Amino acid sequence: MAGFQPFGIPFEFFLFAATLLGVALFHHRTFQVAITGLASIVLYKIAFAGFHAGAGLTGLVGHLGAEWVVLANLFGLLMGFALLSRHFEESNVPAKLPDYLPDDWRGAFLLLVIVFVLSSFLDNIAAALIGGTVAATVFRHKVHIGYIAALVAASNAGGSGSVVGDTTTTMMWIDGVSPLDVLHAYVAAGVALVVCGIPAALQQHAYSPIVPQGGHRLQVDWGRVGIVATILCAAVAVNVLTNVRFPGYSDCFPFLGAAVWVAILATAAWRRPDWSVLPAALRGTTFLLSLVLAASMMPVEQLPAASWLTALGLGFVSAVFDNIPLTKLALEQGGYDWGVLAYAVGFGGSMIWFGSSAGVAITNLFPEARSVGAWLRGGWHVALAYVMGFAAIMLVMGWHPYTPHKDVDGEPAVTTHPQE
Repeated sequence: MAGFQPFGIPFEFFLFAATLLGVALFHHRTFQVAITGLASIVLYKIAFAGFHAGAGLTGLVGHLGAEWVVLANLFGLLMGFALLSRHFEESNVPAKLPDYLPDDWRGAFLLLVIVFVLSSFLDNIAAALIGGTVAATVFRHKVHIGYIAALVAASNAGGSGSVVGDTTTTMMWIDGVSPLDVLHAYVAAGVALVVCGIPAALQQHAYSPIVPQGGHRLQVDWGRVGIVATILCAAVAVNVLTNVRFPGYSDCFPFLGAAVWVAILATAAWRRPDWSVLPAALRGTTFLLSLVLAASMMPVEQLPAASWLTALGLGFVSAVFDNIPLTKLALEQGGYDWGVLAYAVGFGGSMIWFGSSAGVAITNLFPEARSVGAWLRGGWHVALAYVMGFAAIMLVMGWHPYTPHKDVDGEPAVTTHPQE
């Protein structure tokens, strides 16, 4: 079953593009758009095109059977990281951060650096929201749109080289990409942080200088900090065991997501998690999983060949379309330099406010940033930083595509070393 191919392009790509366009245009209906788009793609493939696993309902069942571990792992991680982020917030570490900020433009830049670091081990959405909350306090709720864009960029940059810092890199990790294979994204991310961070800090200082926050005597709850460390260590340890010591087992059961939840429940008696965050996290997780599942149904063998130019282009596409399904498509295709791709799809989404989940989240704190024109005018330095960061990683590291980390049957491949 070949399905329809207008202009030689499989029709499911049109449905997928329409879904992503709907997400971009209807910001208050993204959940409904994602569910509707997924349903449309499923119905079309059942009736006309078929799945990788076969035609009709049998093919759908086979496809879900092949994808359920990835989806379950993502579900467990995203829901668990919502609780982890709240543990970190309630540890009072974020509330103590303003005490250490200089009261000039350097303080604004240092806050961006802090967000960058936080995003390397917290979800980039949480890091952006923590940075936005601190900014609202120290800048007396007068935050420049250029600085808001820089907060999003810093959170996306910080998560780009860490498999626990961004949903896109976590997806790579779950899919079998080694954490070391995305680490060099920090070459580009570090340059990008400086290129956009300094102009943004100067913008903010001219707009509303930092206000010292003396007098705070909050105590850090080291118990909650310990719980955050325990959850992250459990995830890393289980992933190493299932992908290094016992390769192949990670495709049989969602060990990674389960490990996070075992750690959460095991430490619940020590510090009670804030279960109230789960309903909102469930809605957001369902939205992202809908896009990931839809992306997994695309005939990726007909995408442009993986190259550094394709990766550069995907970064610009990420500014308009959500980077989660783009990452899924790249993983299905294989053959990328994963560090370069992680930076491109991660940081690239910062160029427009709805290009990343962190941008969408932070505009809940600063609704005035929900203007593409204002974002581009105030945050001009983000696009410049993306190009400069990409140039830096290509000059320093070069393009080293990895052999597909999965073979044609979806099983782990023998190696993921760079192709010569």
